[in-house]
Amino acid sequence: MVHHPLAPRALAAPLHRHHREDEYFYVLTGRLGALLGDDVVTAEPGTWVFKPRNQWHTFWNAGDEPCEIIELISPAGFENYFRELAALWPDQTKMPELLRKYELDMDPESVPDLCAQFGLVTARPEPAT
Repeated sequence: MVHHPLAPRALAAPLHRHHREDEYFYVLTGRLGALLGDDVVTAEPGTWVFKPRNQWHTFWNAGDEPCEIIELISPAGFENYFRELAALWPDQTKMPELLRKYELDMDPESVPDLCAQFGLVTARPEPAT
């Protein structure tokens, strides 16, 4: 289980897909937007959103107020990805190894188009130069 607080209009992740895990979002506050394959969904507090393994997806805060979600990931273990990502950030040279370890495909090139299409900003800080 992972708690995700999202700033207004923040994109949480590039398009990505998991090969081992299914994910479930439960919206606590705010308005969640998600791209699930070709479908765009919005979810209000009290709503569940299912993201099956092998489906390209991403998510964001679709409102102008903070959004909080709880994410259930099954089977367990993927929650450690977030710990490992935080430990290596902003050193992107180790990202391919981390993605392989968790059987995760990531499309970082999708971020500018997603931000433009849905009026979002990136939630991740830029790497230090």
